[in-house]
Parts: sequence; C-alpha cells; structure tokens
Amino acid sequence: MTGWRVLLTRPAEESAALAASLSEAGIFSSSLALLETQPLPITAEHQAVFQRLDRYCAVIVVSKPAARRALQLLDQFAPAVPTLPWFSVGAATARVLADHGLDVSYPEVGDDSEALLELPRLREAVAVDGARVLILRGQGGRELLAERLRGQGASVDYLELYRRFLPTYDPDVLTQRIDVERLNGLVVSSGQGFLHLHGLAGADWPRVAQLPLFVPSPRVAEMARAAGAKKVVDCRGASAAALLVALRSQPVPTL
Repeated sequence: MTGWRVLLTRPAEESAALAASLSEAGIFSSSLALLETQPLPITAEHQAVFQRLDRYCAVIVVSKPAARRALQLLDQFAPAVPTLPWFSVGAATARVLADHGLDVSYPEVGDDSEALLELPRLREAVAVDGARVLILRGQGGRELLAERLRGQGASVDYLELYRRFLPTYDPDVLTQRIDVERLNGLVVSSGQGFLHLHGLAGADWPRVAQLPLFVPSPRVAEMARAAGAKKVVDCRGASAAALLVALRSQPVPTL
C-alpha cells in the first residue's frame, strides 16, 4: 500500500473502473459520485444533424456519455455512417467509438482539449476549404475547442446530448466520508466536478480545502486555487495512468 486514501468523485460506473486500477497499484479509494449524467430528449435538431453528418469534415466527441449517446443516435438516424474522421479528447472515449467501428483518433500524450488541438490529423482535417466541425458534448461546457478551430478557419457546430447534475446527498456526507475512511486526498475529473465538490462541502469547505486535490488540467487547477484549495496537483489528464503518476509524485500527507 502507498499510504494514499483518496476520494473518487466521477459517475459511479467510471469510479468503479478507476478504483480497480488504483487497487492494483495498492492505493485505497472510496467513491462518492458528484457528477451524474442524463441523456437529453431527442429533438428534431438531433435527427437532422445525424442524418447529415456528411456536411462535416470531422466530429469531436468530448466525453464517454457523449460517445454513448452519439452511438444511439447513429443507429437510429444514420444507419449508413459517412466516412469521416472522429476525434476524442481521451483514450477511454475513443474506445467507445472504435468498438462501434468508427475511425477515431485521440492524443497519445495528454487527454485534454489542448492536446487534441495539436493532433496532426485534426489539423489536417480542418485545413480544407469550407471546413465544418461538429462537437458532441453535454449541456454547457468549454468553448476553447470551438474558439481555436474557428481561429484556424473552420466553422463549428455544437450538439448537446446530455446534462450533468449533482446527486442529492445529506449536507455532511462529504466530511463524514473523509473522517470515517481516513481519506487524505480528493480527485475530481472536470471543472464541473470541482464545483460540485465545493458546493457539497458548503461551510466545511475551509477544512476540505486542506486536503490534496488532484485535478485533470491547468484550467481546473486554477479554479480550485481561486476557491481556496491549499494543495492542488495537476495530473495533466483524467486517465487512471495520469492519476497514478501524480499520486506517486507526491508525498503522502500526515493527517
């Protein structure tokens, strides 16, 4: 055992997979889902977009929930999928798409928007005249991808496929979990996940903020520090491998 005892906050299914990877490395984890997803109702816009995917030079899928919902809509509205490149931010999302037979690329190093934007195949795809890109995501979210792609001359359409929400918990569930399981680290996988952590902590945030907080990107690290988190570790990715590297690089706190 490494001495780390961390709280995982991803949706239940994703936390279970991450917990298994950590356990193999001798790291104890506890799961408290602070982010769950729900598919949005299918609209005429969803149908129209998936029936005309041939208008796009590339499709970017930002998360596993978006990938799963996209495959459902593909089967329903686009049984003959046009040949075009698909892209994802990380390997896990890519696997969901590739298992469906799609031609998907993702950054081998780094699993964030910045790494995806540097991918040569994506740059090549948007270099054509009249390039048009479709981004499949949840409600809201970052605008960085669209801003950068538009800066390269492409037009960008968003299609929102699901919503994120914080499950209902008792107000003191977070601190109770920390105390009972003697947790000495917290893990969030997105900016919204951090906001939910901060909100659930409530009046106890100054105490929770003392624990090392492992985050997936510089953007989320900046959010956490601005909110008062005392020790923020940027894993530079949301994968199990990135988290393991970060945990091994940090001294285990003495509580």
